[in-house]
Amino acid sequence: MDQGEDHRNGNGNGNGNGHLHHHSNSITASQIQQQFAHHLPGIARINNGSFGCCPHSVLAAHQEWHLRFLRNPERFYSDVLPDALLHSRSLLKSLINADHLHQVSLIDNATTAAAIVLRHIASSLSHNDTVFMFHCAFQAVKKSIQAYVATAGASVVEIPLPFPVRSPQDIVARFRKGLQTGKANGSKIRLAIIDHITSMPSVLIPVRELVHICREEGVDQVFVDAAHALGTVPVDVKEIGADFYVTNLHKWFFCPPSVAVFYSRNDLPIETSWIGTRDYSSQLLVPSVMEFVSRFEGGIEGIMKRNHESVVQMGQMLAESWGTILGSPPHMCASMIMVGLPSQLGISSEDDASRLRSHLRTCFGVEAPIHYQAPNDAATEARDNKDGLISGYARISHQLYNTVEDYHKFRDAINQLVQDGKVCKML
Repeated sequence: MDQGEDHRNGNGNGNGNGHLHHHSNSITASQIQQQFAHHLPGIARINNGSFGCCPHSVLAAHQEWHLRFLRNPERFYSDVLPDALLHSRSLLKSLINADHLHQVSLIDNATTAAAIVLRHIASSLSHNDTVFMFHCAFQAVKKSIQAYVATAGASVVEIPLPFPVRSPQDIVARFRKGLQTGKANGSKIRLAIIDHITSMPSVLIPVRELVHICREEGVDQVFVDAAHALGTVPVDVKEIGADFYVTNLHKWFFCPPSVAVFYSRNDLPIETSWIGTRDYSSQLLVPSVMEFVSRFEGGIEGIMKRNHESVVQMGQMLAESWGTILGSPPHMCASMIMVGLPSQLGISSEDDASRLRSHLRTCFGVEAPIHYQAPNDAATEARDNKDGLISGYARISHQLYNTVEDYHKFRDAINQLVQDGKVCKML
């Protein structure tokens, strides 16, 4: 097999599903279920946001790449891998609308990108410098901040995300106020970290506007952590205008864990260029994913639209059944939405939220993250139809494999707990 033939097969076409070659926009409901038949049956898996999913055709291509590497690692690294990586990067460059290929690299995940960016600026930080972010930033990112920013003597300003949130303007106002805090006493904001879609609670952030505000306010550099973006919202890095942008491919873009695309407006930090001996197969699956999504009407944009509409519909159904509210307006969610839980469940701590989540998994076969919302902002407090304070929210996701029955199962589980008089401390 010559290099050209090897590269062609690496596009994920030789996966045993011959109909995937040419029947674009033809996938049926039963074929979708077949693509995800490896999921454990009987589980309402409405938590795609945590671990993503990978269809059978992409898994088959993944195994093929991995085996090709193991058969002849030397040949693979020298003759196959460079062109295959270049192909994935080229496709992603177009998907995120980057100007140049050298701005785009493939890394493990969004957390890796945060560590790279923070290390990149850490050597020039001083005690009068500040890193600025929302309090709900991903915990692993906060650990990187402790490792690189705190040890350099710089300070960190965290602002609370208004939640439940009523409009993008609520976030913009809070952000502007936080920037003024970060600049107090002559401090310089060296880096702002902005989520495109926050993880927990999950809210679609007006990221383009916040980046523009950072420019107006003299923030040195802006890093957008968009772990959940690609595959749920359109991504245009030129329009967003950040210095650094990262989005995972294993959350909503159908790759297996773990792989992310990392964009740098200027030259990429040297850490992104080469890792050495490792399994690169997840990074080579972008062509296979593109082939998979091409079978759906509208491609990836069509999938995003249907997932958004479905998760809003299911969220509204749950809120109506439980007598609660959504945590954000529909236009401020992508493929995940927050749904208030009945106050009767007595969610009064993060431990309660964790107990409820485990109980739903063990006793009802429902996978859904639970968020505890501490009552600390009277302006955003919400009440249910029993006039009880809503202090717990479920984050539900919608992906291709989900069915209405998944959400009905969750609805009935919560209603059963309320009917039985169960509170979280009893679980």
